[in-house]
Parts: sequence; structure tokens; C-alpha cells
Amino acid sequence: MNSEIEKHILIAINEDLGSGDHSALASIPSEAESSAQLIIKDNGVLSGIEVAKTVFNLIDSKLKIQQFLNDGVEISKGDIAFKVNGNAQSILKAERLALNYMQRMSGIATTTQVYVKKIAGLDSKILDTRKTTPGMRVFEKMAVVHGGGVNHRFGLFDMIMLKDNHIDYAGGIDEAMNATAIYLANNELNIKVEVEARDLSEVEQILRNGKADRIMFDNFSFEDTRKGVELVNNLMETESSGGITLDTIREYADCGVDYISVGALTHQIQSLDMSLKAID
Repeated sequence: MNSEIEKHILIAINEDLGSGDHSALASIPSEAESSAQLIIKDNGVLSGIEVAKTVFNLIDSKLKIQQFLNDGVEISKGDIAFKVNGNAQSILKAERLALNYMQRMSGIATTTQVYVKKIAGLDSKILDTRKTTPGMRVFEKMAVVHGGGVNHRFGLFDMIMLKDNHIDYAGGIDEAMNATAIYLANNELNIKVEVEARDLSEVEQILRNGKADRIMFDNFSFEDTRKGVELVNNLMETESSGGITLDTIREYADCGVDYISVGALTHQIQSLDMSLKAID
């Protein structure tokens, strides 16, 4: 687990504990030992178990985890993801934080898998977006991968995406793409460039310029998406984006695009139900 994830978890622990878990401190002897198990209460895809283990470890490194399921596996109501034993107060301190991460991440993984299965047998890949919960992006993008999706750029720093506003502010497609090529060369940056096209004429302009790795077809119809893929003819990667739903995603994939980005993977999800219950 990388340091950024641990840093986030430590902030969450501090937010939750404050001056102390007075409920546990008041009612349970400090030396009491106990066990608990994490029970799955929905069908879906598991995500966040490694994060939860880190929560328990940062709360109390003496807690012992017996893990039964791994991130990315399909789960069913009644499954046991893991058991934890050790100091009872420590288990209670970690309980809600571990569940918060796992429930949201598993919800995202489950939603992602639904989209991935919808285009099974076709070559397109499902991408996430930057429409994530502030501060939670690393966890939410991790969950997308557990659900079978592919991460798009992590942030503004690891890929260039020239969208409509960039193009308009720069003065046009050629102006934006040429300036970007100069910027990358001057700063010795080796990152991919994606350019958004609003119609087929813009696809042609991007192709003529050539200084990009991927073209995004933004809010294209099925017919125009097919024509766009034909125009590109594998000269660049292609991506469909904009208002794509479960009802329409297979037809977009059938148009032959390499990627389909879906904001709903991370901002229109329902957390998966699960609970941590004390056991003898």
C-alpha cells in the first residue's frame, strides 16, 4: 500500500477518532480481546479489502487478519471476506473506516463490471474519468480496475487532453495541437495527447495535424462514430464519450472504438452492503 493511500487513511482515522472512541473506552476493558468477521450482504464485486487491512494495521498493528476473499472477485450475499481478532477496542475503532472504504469501492467495482459485461466479446475497453470524489480518486480508480475497467489519466498531470474549451481558448484545433507539441518538446515531457472532436470535420482536422495519440468522439451519434472510426483508420486511438449509458454502450462499442469513457462508474454508484459482526 503506497504512502499516499496510508496518508489518506491516517487523515480519515484522525477525523473519526478525534479525542478518542469514548463509546468503546467507556464500555469495554482496555485489555479485552475479541474477534469479528466481515459479512457480505449484497451480490457484486469485492474491492477495498487491501485498504481495509491497512486501516486495521494503522489502528493497531497487533490485530490479526484471516483473509478469505481477494479484491476483484465476484461475491454473494452471505460470503465472509475476512476475520479479524485482537484488541476489542481496536477492532471497533477500525470498523466504520474499513467499511466506508470497502462499501464504496465495492459499489464502484460492481458498477464497472456491469458495464464491462455489457460489451463482452467486443474489443472496446471501459474507461473511468476524473469525475471522482475529491481526495478519494486513488481508491475509486483502484475499484474500477477491480471491476474490469481501465483507468484513464489519473489527473491533469499524466496525460494531455485538449477539450473544447482548450481548443476555443487557443484559437482552434491546429493552434492548440501545435502549441502542445512545442510545450512537450520544450519541457521534455513524454505523455500522451488526446484531442476532443465535436464533429467529423474536427476529426479530419485532428488527423491532418497528426500531433495526437487519441481522438475523443464527444457526444457523437452511432452513425458518426462509425464514420469517425473509418476516418481514423487506426492512425490514432479512438474514444467515445458523453452521455453513454448501459442502454447505448454496446452499440458504441460495436462501432469499433478502442475506448469508451463512463463518468457514471465513479459518480453514480450505490455502495455495496456489508457489515463487521462480532463472533465468539
